[in-house]
Amino acid sequence: MSVGFGVLGPVVAWSAPGEPVDLRGPRHRAVLARLLVANGRVVPVDRLVDDLWTDPPTGAVSAVRTFVAALRRALEPDRAPRTPPRLLVTEGPGYALRVGADAVDAWRFEAVVAARPSPERLGEALGWWRGPAYAGLDEPWARDERARLEELRLHAVELRAEALLGQGRAADVVPDLDAHVAGHPWREDAWRLLAEALWRANRQADALAVLRRARDLLREQLGIDPGPSLRRLESDILRQASPSEAEGIWAAAAAAYDRTVTFGAPARLESTVDLLRGLAVGGGLEAARGQRLATVEAAERLGDPELTARVIGGYDVPAIWTRSDDPAQAAAIVAAAERTLAALPPAAPDSVRARLLATVAIESRGTDRHTAAREAERLARPLGDPGLLVFVLNGRFMQSFQHAGLAAERDRIGAELTDVSAAHGLASFEILGHLVRMQARAALADFATADQHAAAADRLAERHGRPLVGAFTRWYAALRLAATGAPAEAAYRAAAADLSGAGMPGVERGLLPLALLCLRVWHGQPIEFAADTDWGPYEPWVRPLTDGAALRVAPEPPHDLLFEALWCLLGEAAIRCDDRDWIRRAHTALAAAAGELAGAGSGMLTVGPIDDHLARLDAALAR
Repeated sequence: MSVGFGVLGPVVAWSAPGEPVDLRGPRHRAVLARLLVANGRVVPVDRLVDDLWTDPPTGAVSAVRTFVAALRRALEPDRAPRTPPRLLVTEGPGYALRVGADAVDAWRFEAVVAARPSPERLGEALGWWRGPAYAGLDEPWARDERARLEELRLHAVELRAEALLGQGRAADVVPDLDAHVAGHPWREDAWRLLAEALWRANRQADALAVLRRARDLLREQLGIDPGPSLRRLESDILRQASPSEAEGIWAAAAAAYDRTVTFGAPARLESTVDLLRGLAVGGGLEAARGQRLATVEAAERLGDPELTARVIGGYDVPAIWTRSDDPAQAAAIVAAAERTLAALPPAAPDSVRARLLATVAIESRGTDRHTAAREAERLARPLGDPGLLVFVLNGRFMQSFQHAGLAAERDRIGAELTDVSAAHGLASFEILGHLVRMQARAALADFATADQHAAAADRLAERHGRPLVGAFTRWYAALRLAATGAPAEAAYRAAAADLSGAGMPGVERGLLPLALLCLRVWHGQPIEFAADTDWGPYEPWVRPLTDGAALRVAPEPPHDLLFEALWCLLGEAAIRCDDRDWIRRAHTALAAAAGELAGAGSGMLTVGPIDDHLARLDAALAR
């Protein structure tokens, strides 16, 4: 019998068909609840006694064992006599619940919220709540867990509202947010969302009234002023046109441009690049990519190298992922940039050459073009152009994978990106800097700092309309769960579903099965996947785990964000095959990254501490 557990309300259990499981008395439920709070970890019997009674009675240990025995009978009624239990197991000095990541409603809820899925999925997850979490339990550990889960629920309500706002459904969220603010008046994000929803629904006066209510309440009850997000929103509402007015302005400007700028004029090509750049960062990455090469080819046909250079280098869309979405197009862009560099007159500005070299470095992701990146930086630094500097720093980042263990260098690049961009209002590259630092700090297992950068990227993305950023921060949230040992598979699947259709096949294809494989390799679990699993570009480094012959012909991993993770997979395959040559090669490749978390530098997945892999490789060589 498969058993599920519910803690988002009174503690319950049910069998696979949905029939409730009789959990006996309140102490039995308390034991079960305490083991569920432990999230799969062993709880010693002495700790259970202390957590169940303020003043433990004589025989408390025996009572706990009696409760456990009764729970085992209830949870596994078909277990044969004298066979070990599968769910509520004895380990060392205590007990643990061994259940899947989807077996507990609170765990599923956490995974959904971490993945930041569609508003419909969040609404479904919020519907799992039947009342206060762990209702009826008043022990300190239950109160702490109840408070933690309640905070997560409130966060989910606000995430859902944000997602609905992002879909243009402002009027739909106003009633729910009104009730949310009434019940939780100290949450500034709730006030901000309500005011923004009213504003987007063309109720500017109501939005300003809500912000005044928030300000008065915070000052009178707490003695504090509203935070920067509320102040900024009020300023935006007072200063900016309404969303519908903005649409009219766009249409009028586009019509005026068509009337004024003649067809075939070079200025149209440069304007097209501006439009494609805005389209890409605004969420239309695939559509922008479809027109970019055609624009470059049209510029080349005009025979003006400096115009072509401006068209190529003007597409300064920040790039965070080191595998191209369209390798053939990327190669064509690089070839055009190199032809243009060769054709430029000697007097061409250094800024033009630097942009072309940065383009070469960025579009050659996953290959070694660090010389182009360094030359672009050398030309750009003396020019005092912050927009150019952040673009060439993006090229530096894309070429910072010559060997393992370079997370600290990428962290420095990310820090300069954020500092320069913030000082000069370059929002897209400020977001890039935060994402780079999120990745780098995760590789260094500094999740407190990585969390700050993920949150900063999300805030900027929301403010400036950069919807694709969420795909990376939601994958980071799943990685964050995995790195702490929490069940993460559901979060990964939700993040993958959210990524689908985002126009980033270089990120999407093969990433979900790779992330799940890495979890299983890290925790020593069986590697079982469907025969038709699409591993995408990662198949050469996955197949050797189950096919020793594939190891002999495997290529070395590309120098990109997954360099260390793929080497760990090859090292594990080499250990399984006892291939000492590949064991030595894996050890050599990974040694420089000692102390880092394998694969976490991608911001997407992890195979666990590199030190653990090095130790396994050392032990294999010693044998």
